[in-house]
Parts: sequence; C-alpha cells; structure tokens
Amino acid sequence: MTTETKAGAVIAISSHVMRGAIGNRAIVFALETLGLATWSVPTIIMPYHPGHGPSTRLKLDSDGFARALDELATSRWRGEVRAVISGYIAGPAQARAIGALVRSLRNDNPDLIYLCDPVSGDENGLYVSTETACAIRDELLPLADIATPNRFELSWLTNTEIADNSAAIAAALALGPREVVVTSAEAMMRDGVAALYVDERQAILAEHGRLENPPNGLGDLFSALFLAARLAAVPPAEALEKSTAAVYEVLARAVREGADELRLERNTARFGAPLAKLVTRQLMHPARQRKRK
Repeated sequence: MTTETKAGAVIAISSHVMRGAIGNRAIVFALETLGLATWSVPTIIMPYHPGHGPSTRLKLDSDGFARALDELATSRWRGEVRAVISGYIAGPAQARAIGALVRSLRNDNPDLIYLCDPVSGDENGLYVSTETACAIRDELLPLADIATPNRFELSWLTNTEIADNSAAIAAALALGPREVVVTSAEAMMRDGVAALYVDERQAILAEHGRLENPPNGLGDLFSALFLAARLAAVPPAEALEKSTAAVYEVLARAVREGADELRLERNTARFGAPLAKLVTRQLMHPARQRKRK
C-alpha cells in the first residue's frame, strides 16, 4: 500500500495522554510517520489511560476550546487542511465546536474529508455521558465522510440490535457517512477479530486471529491509518486490508513483548507496508441483492 499524499495537513482532535499510545498520541504519530502534517488538538489531558488506574483528567474550558478551533478555521493556514479526524471528546460542547470547524473549513474546501471515530462505549456500555453520545450522533456524524464505530457504538448510534454482519451492514448504511468501518464486526473464522467496511455498493470483511489482553489504542491507530490510506487514494478494500494488517502487527508485537501499551515507535515500517496476511471476504450487500431481483 502506498501512502504518498498530496501536500496538506490533517487536524487531529482527540484525548492526549502523557504516557501511552492512545487518542491523539496514536493518531498524530501514525499520520506524521506517513508524511502528513498534523495539527494536534487535545480534548482532555490525562497522565495515562484510566484503565491503568486512577487518572487525573485535565479538562479544557469549553468556550476556550471553541475559540481555539475557530482561530484554526479562520487562520491564514486554513487552506492547508485536507482532512479532519476526531476521536474521544469530553462533552457535547466540544462536538458543537468540532462541527463548526468542519463546516467552516468546507466553505473554503468542499473536498475536505472528515473522519469521525464516534468513541463512546464498548460491550460494557457507554463510557461517555448520554449527552455526549447524542452530540456525536447529531452534530458530528451528519458531517462525516468516514466513520469508524465499534459494534456497540454502531448499535447505540442507530438504535439497532446487531446480531450478525447483515444487521451491521444495514446499520452502517443507516448511520449516514458514505464510508463506514465497523472495527469489531462478527468474524467468520473461529476465534477471529474482524473489521467490516461498508459503502453504498460493497461490504468487505477483513479478519485475523484473536490475541488476548490487547493494549488500548487499536481503534485510534486504525482510524489514522485508514484515513491516511484514503487520502492517498488507496481503494477501500486495500485500505481496509492494509490498515487492519498494520494494526494487527503492532498489536502482536505488543502482546508478544508483554507491553501494556502499543509500541508504535518500534513498528513504523509496518504502517505503510504491513506483512501480515489477512482473510478478506466480500459479503452480500443490499445493492447486490437488488440487482439479482
């Protein structure tokens, strides 16, 4: 997979940890490694992922956050921005500010790409407030070109029970963005993990073996790699396969070494040229079913 891109910048908006490779620590590192100038916007600052233990949250003033994004959107460098990616947000006011940023930048550049990773929960339920999850659904997803929810988030955001990949495909098509990658889809291989890509005409599943006790940050890394690939005009199927393979290789090394965080700095060669081989499948898509009738 080539990730050579046109000149331009990506605005990355997510949490920042002082130690670790989650949120913007993963997103910015991956994008810059792949040659994309990146403007980093923290939504909250923590010493480390709260999964490691009590973690102080340094919160940003909502009005100040909105003013800072407005200054980026109206700065003399705004024409450099080719894409925006957002992950974890700390409240509904931040969602409104990010939405205003995307709309403002699109006034100058209608081709701006916005990837929304609707970070809000997992199989244990929401880990942001309901108000924040609703703001992601109502303020951000309608503006997004690409979304990368996990299966729980897709279910919550569409109010749909997702028992299998057919339901996941239907929910992805209802979500709104023209490209959706479900990062914890149902695997068809035994003891597998899968990512499901869906757009208006195709549904593609990429899967690999499950690794136990994975460190956090896999979704952040995947979203960054997938966005970089699409900005480089890599076709969706290849972008899905290579991004998933790269994440798997980073994960496998962390698990093999017993690391409690992804060791991105040791895996930069794999971001653009992963070696892992995945199983990929074309799944039945409603558009194909209609053609058969």
